[in-house]
Amino acid sequence: RGIFLKWGGVCGIRRGKLATKKTRYIIGEKKGISGEVWKPVTWYVFVDVSKKNAFSPVQTLKYKNYIIQGIMVLLAVLIATYLSKSIIRPILILQKGAAKIQTGNFNHEISLNSKDELGLLAESFNSMARSLIHTNIILDEKVKERTVKLTKSNEQLRLNENKYRTLYNTTPAMMHSIDDKGTLTNVNDFWIEKIGYSRDQVIGEKSFIFLTDKSRKEAIEINIPKLIKQGYIDDVPYQFVKQNGEIIDVLLSAISEKDEDGNVNGFLAVLRDVTEKKILESQLQQAQKIESIGRLAGGVAHDYNNISSIIIGYAELALEQVKQEDPLHEDLVEILTAAKRSTDITRQLLAFARRQTIAPKILNLNDTIGNMLKMLRRLIGEDIDLAWLPGAELWSVKIDPAQVDQILVNLCVNARDAIDNVGKVTIETKNISFDKDYCADHVGFFPGEYLLLAVSDDGRGIEPDTLNNVFEPFFTTKGLGKGTGLGLSTVYGIVKQNNGFINIYSEPKKGTTIRIYLSRNVGRIVEVLSDNIIEIPIGRGETVLLVEDDGPILKLGKRILEELGYRVLSATSPSVATKLAKEHADEIALLITDVIMPEMNGRELSEHLKNLYPNLKSLFMSGYTANVIAHRGVLDDGVNFISKPFSKKDMAVKIRDVLDETTA
Repeated sequence: RGIFLKWGGVCGIRRGKLATKKTRYIIGEKKGISGEVWKPVTWYVFVDVSKKNAFSPVQTLKYKNYIIQGIMVLLAVLIATYLSKSIIRPILILQKGAAKIQTGNFNHEISLNSKDELGLLAESFNSMARSLIHTNIILDEKVKERTVKLTKSNEQLRLNENKYRTLYNTTPAMMHSIDDKGTLTNVNDFWIEKIGYSRDQVIGEKSFIFLTDKSRKEAIEINIPKLIKQGYIDDVPYQFVKQNGEIIDVLLSAISEKDEDGNVNGFLAVLRDVTEKKILESQLQQAQKIESIGRLAGGVAHDYNNISSIIIGYAELALEQVKQEDPLHEDLVEILTAAKRSTDITRQLLAFARRQTIAPKILNLNDTIGNMLKMLRRLIGEDIDLAWLPGAELWSVKIDPAQVDQILVNLCVNARDAIDNVGKVTIETKNISFDKDYCADHVGFFPGEYLLLAVSDDGRGIEPDTLNNVFEPFFTTKGLGKGTGLGLSTVYGIVKQNNGFINIYSEPKKGTTIRIYLSRNVGRIVEVLSDNIIEIPIGRGETVLLVEDDGPILKLGKRILEELGYRVLSATSPSVATKLAKEHADEIALLITDVIMPEMNGRELSEHLKNLYPNLKSLFMSGYTANVIAHRGVLDDGVNFISKPFSKKDMAVKIRDVLDETTA
């Protein structure tokens, strides 16, 4: 039924459509091998088919396709559901569980009841979590244990650090730490106290900038390389400069500090202040020098003074007999001057050795110095100005007036020699007191009330290296023949003999100041007359018993006394003197006796004769040093004494004083 359409031998359906009655379709064409289209034939075939029947197979196929597609979708859903339950969901559960375990929630347990690989994996995760919990518990216990130990260690470390810091800062020695570049990284409190800078001022600075130039050079060139090489140095002497400019002597010991790799990263140094020790050593050396010189001077003093007494005595007697225009007069003056000068040298040596025989009196130094100003101005010359600054309401001191003369003359001569041409010398006095706190910080000072005598000049000053030697006897920086080297040593000895102390401050090209501190005395001041206004007192015919075991001295003494107007009984020994005293019992007004003699000393002779004649007065004389005659009692207060050598005027004044006191 229908039409089968054939064209060119090709049968089929054109694009899936069937031909109908009313429509013509070319449903196929055939090409030849050559590619040319065959020309269609001129005939047609039509088939008439029912639409329902024609499309029935197609509809059936269509419905089958729908059913198959539905079944496939259903199967896909079922498969997806199965896969979700059996694979994806467990994986998600595993992923969430792993995430929780990752965040530290080890108590979370992954719930998978399957026995497949995912179930085994979940169980492995759970086992791992339980192991981690157990491990964490153990670790927590260990951490707690170690935390306790660490806390204890830190506490002990803190205590040790505090102990170290306390020890570091309370050690009575200077301590500092430096890095490998020589920069200060730490200093202790004692270091700060000694040097005078604050901690902020020194931390970060090079350690050697606080040294003197000499010490700095030794540190850089010798000691620091030695420390780096061997790792330590012991008791290396250095000089540090304090903030106020003072210099302190230290002994430095240091060790190197190393890091974990054994590399040197710094040094720790301990410094002992030996300034006071060096001063004491210097004082000991000075004392030993004094002792040696004292023994030397004392050994020759007696004989030398006796000889000087003879030279001076006879030179004075000869001068009285020679007119001034006589050529011999000038010669005798030179002899007398030389003898007195040599005597002064002996006295200076004895003064330095503190063996000079003295007659201390309570003085007002302002008056004593005032009486000397005219002489001192002549001494220093017209080109040098002498300024006198007396202190107000000056305290009194007890000292031999002759020693005051020695001090001022020596200091002014030194000041004069230090000034080139024009300059100024200043003499100053004032009252001053020192307490224990001040003396603790100033070596060589002692608590108490003192009178200060200061002599300053604006001369060339003294070099630091020389300053330590200025009080040594025979030490001088003056040219040959211009100084004996005994000036300052004499002053030093006098000050020490009077229980005072002395210090010197000098700067090169700026000048020198010497300060002398003498203890205050509260006794009554004694007026001391100048030698220039004292006339030679004449005797009134009194009888004097002169006892001297040295024949030439006895002969000279007798002649001088007779020329002074006294009647003289001379004796060469105590026994002869006793015999003469008995023969002239009521005639003798004064006993003049040497101290050191055979049989008995002068004090024993005096006491022996006073037992016989209570009104007899005594005057002792000696050429021995003070330490030799001191224990004989002739230097006690109230005892009349004159030291050899003495001039005719000295003897005349002393005898008159004793006799006038006797008749008063």
